[in-house]
Amino acid sequence: MSPEVPAAVPSAADRAHPGRLVSLEGGDGAGKTTQRDLLGAWLTDLGHEVVLTREPGGTALGQVLRDAVLHGEDVDPRTEALLYATDRAHHVHSLVRPALARGAVVVTDRYLDSSVAYQGAARSLGDEEIRDLSLWATRGLLPDLTVLLDLDPAIAAARRTGAPDRLERESLDFHARVREHFLALAAAEPDRFLVLDAAAAPQEIHAAVRARLAPLLPAPASAAGSSGTAR
Repeated sequence: MSPEVPAAVPSAADRAHPGRLVSLEGGDGAGKTTQRDLLGAWLTDLGHEVVLTREPGGTALGQVLRDAVLHGEDVDPRTEALLYATDRAHHVHSLVRPALARGAVVVTDRYLDSSVAYQGAARSLGDEEIRDLSLWATRGLLPDLTVLLDLDPAIAAARRTGAPDRLERESLDFHARVREHFLALAAAEPDRFLVLDAAAAPQEIHAAVRARLAPLLPAPASAAGSSGTAR
């Protein structure tokens, strides 16, 4: 049985900003950072101001929180969820909303759907509770487009390099629950989500993202454009 997910609650006020917010979701090793960087180059070539960022860790404070939640001592699921929500609140307030107000296109490697899938579903904290926490933290800001890069967890694990972080060390069963819930979230909000096979070639995936995103873009800020990156 597919897990139940709450319906989208978009805010009219949050659709009034001139910029666009694109989130990239999926398991670790699905290629989110690669697609973020490809999008950044394409959007810059089109003349948009582009802000490339990530969660957690898109700000100086966020990097401290990232180190704590992914590489620090073990924490209980509720503390983990609150650390992610703290990062998201600061990230949106200090970086994302100002960029959207300028008319920039913000592309983030992970956003609130990761918390719903990882902490809400796989950690069994409740997807409604975790979604509501993130919506409160961000004052209701939802992406204009969420790209879900879907990949078998075993393949994703084989792609990863370096020492695994706390979430990457979780079992394949844990990551299978994450994947199942990501797909359920996408099925519940087809107008916001684009689901792509992350096993495809990066340029093939990038072309599909461009095709879906192009009609949603605002007019470019300038012919030359500019690009900012938070890593």
